Amino acid sequence: MADADKGRQTVLVVNGPNLGRLGVRDPDVYGRQDLATLTRDCEDWGQQLGLDIQVLQSDDEGQVIRWMHQAVDQGSAVVLNPAAFTHYSYGLADAAVQVTQAGLPLMEVHISNPASREAFRRRSVISPVATGTITGMGFYGYRLALEAVAHLLESA
Repeated sequence: MADADKGRQTVLVVNGPNLGRLGVRDPDVYGRQDLATLTRDCEDWGQQLGLDIQVLQSDDEGQVIRWMHQAVDQGSAVVLNPAAFTHYSYGLADAAVQVTQAGLPLMEVHISNPASREAFRRRSVISPVATGTITGMGFYGYRLALEAVAHLLESA
């Protein structure tokens, strides 16, 4: 959705379960920075890219699905870190595919590299419906995802 006052495209940066615990949960895997830092970083990167960023986080699968519906209804691109929902949430995959079917970019991002971790983390039900996937780059992966979104929106 373009912000009428600024002519800026809205991007929902959606974070799934346990990402509200960044900085506390497994800092050797996810780093020592918290969600507030990630939010500020995404807002700053969005500003640089001419994007209006809305960072969201929920441990509730239904809420994350509703945000995918909101993105479709409002015409917003999505950067999605589905966290644990990555591996089993067919409901979220069904909602996420609606984003891409609406012609909107949906970049899947993971702070760690799931492919280098436990076997159950190696399967994503989101990757097949996402525009692209960025993993293992820490918070910088969100910047890369936002840059990809900006590029895709400019190319459309």
